[in-house]
Amino acid sequence: MADVWDREKVTSPGGEERSPLQQKLQRPKTRDCTTACWSFIKRQLSRVGDDWYFLFILGVLMALISFAMDFTVVKLFRAHRWLYEKLDGNGLLQYMAWIVYAVALTTFATGFSQCVSPQSGGSGIPELKTILTGVLLEEYLTMKTMVAKMVGLTCSLAAGSTIFLGKVGPFVHISSMIATYLGGIRTTVTRDYENKSKRYEMLVAAAAVGVASCFGAPISGVLFSVEVTSSHFAVRNYWRGFFAATCGAFMFRLLSVFNNEQETIIALFKTKFKVDFPFDLPETFIFIILGIICGILSCVYLFCQRRLVGYVRRNPFVQRFTATEKAVYSGVVTLLLASITFPAGLGQFMASRLTMKELLSSLFDHRPWGALSLNGSLDLHSRVDPDNLWVDWCHPTFTFYGTLLFFLFMKFWMLILATTLPMPAGYFMPVLIYGAVIGRIVGELMAFIFPNGIKSEGVLNPIIPGGYALAGAVAFSGAVTHTLSTALLVFELTGQIAHFLPVLLAVLVANAIAQKFQPSFYDGTIIVKKLPYLPRIRSTATGSYSVTVGQFMNTHLQCLAQDLSSTQLLQVLTSTSDPVYPVVESTESMVLVGSVQRSELINFLQNEAEQIKDNEKLQAKDEDMTKLEGRWRIDPVTFQLSPSTSLHQAHKLFELLVLQHTFVISAGRVVGYVTRAELKKVTEELANGRVPDTE
Repeated sequence: MADVWDREKVTSPGGEERSPLQQKLQRPKTRDCTTACWSFIKRQLSRVGDDWYFLFILGVLMALISFAMDFTVVKLFRAHRWLYEKLDGNGLLQYMAWIVYAVALTTFATGFSQCVSPQSGGSGIPELKTILTGVLLEEYLTMKTMVAKMVGLTCSLAAGSTIFLGKVGPFVHISSMIATYLGGIRTTVTRDYENKSKRYEMLVAAAAVGVASCFGAPISGVLFSVEVTSSHFAVRNYWRGFFAATCGAFMFRLLSVFNNEQETIIALFKTKFKVDFPFDLPETFIFIILGIICGILSCVYLFCQRRLVGYVRRNPFVQRFTATEKAVYSGVVTLLLASITFPAGLGQFMASRLTMKELLSSLFDHRPWGALSLNGSLDLHSRVDPDNLWVDWCHPTFTFYGTLLFFLFMKFWMLILATTLPMPAGYFMPVLIYGAVIGRIVGELMAFIFPNGIKSEGVLNPIIPGGYALAGAVAFSGAVTHTLSTALLVFELTGQIAHFLPVLLAVLVANAIAQKFQPSFYDGTIIVKKLPYLPRIRSTATGSYSVTVGQFMNTHLQCLAQDLSSTQLLQVLTSTSDPVYPVVESTESMVLVGSVQRSELINFLQNEAEQIKDNEKLQAKDEDMTKLEGRWRIDPVTFQLSPSTSLHQAHKLFELLVLQHTFVISAGRVVGYVTRAELKKVTEELANGRVPDTE
């Protein structure tokens, strides 16, 4: 035995002999060191906070998705443009290439998205806005919806300016879905409970990342997402949004440099505005007038868009057709839009050969087109000249004034019609371009009236039409979305803030007009889709302070006494469908003890039924289990309303605390309850001039 032990001895590098027993004793030490190092790393990470890593991953993933989608869209569009230019001289083949490409992409986008997940259609911001109020919308934040959204959006964007759609809204939706998925992974890894507050914070940060990864604008991305999605915003969540948006924007710009699209990180729409004296003081009044024009046109646009979408959803024939043939509907609408935008036809009067980015770059040109058209050639080449994009706007006989006005008229109803397509698409970029066209018209008129510029203190300062296009883009898009951060967004896109004051004045005036007369684009979509969203009280003059909770609360409530029997409980559940029931001491005192969920009661009765089945003596078991006191979990009621609470206070509390319902207590007794349905109904009645009668 000793010989065997000696043969199994091992000589260590230091010359010492180790037996197998000593080797086994050495292994736990290595494992302990590894465990200790891993514990040290986890302690250090926990000190920093897992939110940082979560937000960093979210920003990087969204930047990669945005870059990959843009890369794919550019390749598809270049292939389509190459094919169209190669067919120069054959009008029929060019027309077929123009319309078949767009129709095929939009039909596939609609069919794929509706087949995989019908919830992937549209923008996604109205649904996210509803989710942030605490309402659970099924299937809107799932992985299959994200896949359908990404594939459908890529095809929608590849169709180009034919259907005139963007990607901001869908990217906010995609970012929210990725944040939800990462939140589930983090909860599994850290084994921490993800409460509603944490989920809300991450969804708000995800909305900021979605905007930032589209334009590479982190600051305006955070502010725009807050204005669009939140009625109330906690300042402590700013750092999450800014950190994630900065990571996403930086990675998006960095990928553009690596792909040789840019030499370094610069503005996406580089302008050459005069920085030392961009505008004169008298021009400020023209910018205010531009804001008024954009505000009025935005009201007309919002009204017509909401009416058309509502008509499409209510019309029996369209309903039956789109119920089973949504892809065919998208194909028919795209066929109409593509035929109108055909460059050899009416499209030559709308610069339809240009992409969305080229349209915006041409409108931000600082040079007056009137002077350029006098000194340059207006002959359209078979290929688009990236250095002279303005040529596509200057028709030899129609002039650029005619093309700009024709663009406004045609794109007004074409964009509204495109919003009815049941496929993933964004609507912010189109209204941004539409507003830039309005501003360009005003700027060119100013340049025509003052060809040498405006004289101030003996110095002639030339008119910069691109500055008016900048202000028009901000004013119209801000009025349509009811946001002010569009000003900062355009400044980050162009890299200049020379027109900061006039642009801010224009967007303020336009917003004041739009908010007075029309809901925002996203709120209008919520109204048309009838999403469970609580509308805001527009003005204190509507009587929201004089109307009290006692005038509109629901008094038909079923209270559960603590000594309720199983038979009585079953009768309550079968005769009502309330999701929550108040628990009182007794039906005589009606003193509130707490609340219980309907699902909790159903599970309780199911468990009782199983126990009764296992018992041989059913009647004896029923007699023993008659009283249910202490056998269910009663949730404490931490928030209550009084019948004298004003509607304005109740509305603010529901928004701030993300409440779904609350009980009304008078002298300790339960007298009614209020849900979002009652609040929504009374708010809409007040908006229509009807005041509830006092009971």
